[in-house]
Amino acid sequence: MKILFNRQQISEAVAPLMCAVSGKSTLSAVEGILIDARENQTCVMTTFDLEKGMRIQVSAQVEEPGVFVINAQKFVQTLRVMEGEFVTLTVNESNQACISSGISNHRMNAISGNDYPVVPRLVTEDGFVISQGVLKDMIGKVMYAMAVNDQRPMLNGCYFKVTEGEITAVACDSFKLAKCVVKTEIENKNEDNSSLKFDFIIPTKTVNELYKLLKDDEETVRIYMTRKNIVFNIGDLVFFSRLIEGQYIDYNRIILQNHRIFVTVSKEKFISALERAALVTEEKVAGSVRSHVKLDFEGDLLKISAVSTLGSTYDEIKIDHEGDDLGIAFNNRFLIDSVRSVDTENLKISMSSALTSINVEPVKEDDGKEDLFMLLPVRMKE
Repeated sequence: MKILFNRQQISEAVAPLMCAVSGKSTLSAVEGILIDARENQTCVMTTFDLEKGMRIQVSAQVEEPGVFVINAQKFVQTLRVMEGEFVTLTVNESNQACISSGISNHRMNAISGNDYPVVPRLVTEDGFVISQGVLKDMIGKVMYAMAVNDQRPMLNGCYFKVTEGEITAVACDSFKLAKCVVKTEIENKNEDNSSLKFDFIIPTKTVNELYKLLKDDEETVRIYMTRKNIVFNIGDLVFFSRLIEGQYIDYNRIILQNHRIFVTVSKEKFISALERAALVTEEKVAGSVRSHVKLDFEGDLLKISAVSTLGSTYDEIKIDHEGDDLGIAFNNRFLIDSVRSVDTENLKISMSSALTSINVEPVKEDDGKEDLFMLLPVRMKE
């Protein structure tokens, strides 16, 4: 195999591929980039860590076609230190790779492309097209609530439900839940023209990488579904991942709707007070337990306080309050994440008691969106 690349172009193409390179595997092939040099002067590059993968096609001058695996980290580092405008990658019959530019060259071992794991099928019949901006905004609101190592596998990711003109995203762990529903234009790509009806769970790591790849604009992402995998076509990139199998929790059933205490507060002032409290609640002292933040809703005042081994904090905010006074405490970081996900100037907090979950929602007119963030309190010491 022998390929001539534009160094700048190949460096930019390889960068996003690194998100799907495995760093901890007994299979050395998944630590590399599968390079498929074709006679039509194109080169298809793939990375796959057995859970998620990335593929991109770049233009190149292919003098000798071939399929080999090159260690991803070494390849990127070598491209970074080369100085010429063009680089040449050659692999001989002994699987010895050489990257050269001008008089500089670097040698490393390559692996036959036949030893690379089988990549899931990336062309399917069923799918849909949605705005990248809409999808990224939804993910940004709920991703903080995804579990990472929960014993219930379906919670270690983000649940999506897609129907005609509406998409729902839900994330939940043992302490918090985030739900976002958006009415938006969704283009049906089902080959048999059947109605849109998908529900699936994308793993946490995949969601985090997808968020980085999506743009905040009206460009679209084409999404294809198989029984076990999902494929995202984002511009020139093809990003794919396995799906989490299993039935997601009945999230609507665990969201309390009959609260009797309601508070409206400025998001900016609330966040500022909680960030000041974080100076106390998030102090890392050997042997100490991270302290909680206490909220006392008294009349038209919200009193925010926290005490730890090294100090204390106190703040007051004016609020609109309906219902009884209440004192309640939370993990401060979880509360900050929930409040920050609200995208309006003011937010509404619905509560019942110091031991039941609260709902945090935006205060706004109906605009086709429905956001709700639920958080469990912590038990205060007597």
